[in-house]
Amino acid sequence: MTLEDGKPEANLEVVLAEPRGFCAGVDRAIEIVERALQKFGAPIYVRHEIVHNTYVVNDLKAKGAIFIEDLADVPPGSTLVFSAHGVSKAVQAEAHARGFEVFDATCPLVTKVHIEVAKLAKEGYEFIMIGHKGHPEVEGTVGQLDHGIHLVETVADVAGVRPAQTDKLAVVTQTTLSVDDAAEIKAAVRARFPNIREPKQQDICYATQNRQDAVKLISPQVELLVVVGSPTSSNSNRLAELARKLGVDSYMVDSADELRPEWLAGKSRVGLTAGASAPEVLVKQVIERIKELGAVSVRKMDGIEETVKFPLPKGLKL
Repeated sequence: MTLEDGKPEANLEVVLAEPRGFCAGVDRAIEIVERALQKFGAPIYVRHEIVHNTYVVNDLKAKGAIFIEDLADVPPGSTLVFSAHGVSKAVQAEAHARGFEVFDATCPLVTKVHIEVAKLAKEGYEFIMIGHKGHPEVEGTVGQLDHGIHLVETVADVAGVRPAQTDKLAVVTQTTLSVDDAAEIKAAVRARFPNIREPKQQDICYATQNRQDAVKLISPQVELLVVVGSPTSSNSNRLAELARKLGVDSYMVDSADELRPEWLAGKSRVGLTAGASAPEVLVKQVIERIKELGAVSVRKMDGIEETVKFPLPKGLKL
């Protein structure tokens, strides 16, 4: 098979990135919803998609979860779960005022950023936050305070920041950004505000870092990278963008049905990874689809083995 007849090479190989797929925060968030359903019965209300993955959300809907954006849509006395992305103080206060039984599935690494913001705000700090406007994690972090957080999305945005003072200024970051892009923006922040306080540990989470590192490792070895992830998933989008920056064709698919045979035309080695909110079952389905289209072998790359596990909130033991 050759490029001319529009088919993959006869010896097409699939290379699996390691690590890929679910991170500890996503595992925990899904388990919180499933345990709440088992313990309290359906329906369980979830503010925003628990994680940004269509398959996961539909699976939980089938089990009795109802996803809402406005707390006014939750009946009195209901059980409510906050998504892994975190929520603002205003949403927390409204949920408390409405008397819901609340379980917070915010990823502990996002909560770490919230705690840092609250602590430093009490000391008089203002903040520059590097992140994507409109992303629920950013809205949750910015919403920890009623003023004093300045959002920047690009290096160019840094010049427009007008803090009330510069003696006490700190920088925080959305956890699912491009590691390289965030470093570039942070360098611009540091150049403009040399005394800015930075977190002791970077805010970009271990899973985002590891999956991007794996893409850097796999990209020179493949002619195409397929990323399993939903369009709303920030960290999945960053994986596809990174591969393209490294000169590799890359496409995101929400399911195996979205894989286009023409992407494989003339290719002999295809890489496959998944965002931190994409389940392994989808990866397996994509592998099967690529096999149907001509792949003859599948091999795993060497990579970091992740052992992080986060505890569940109290009150969810079965």
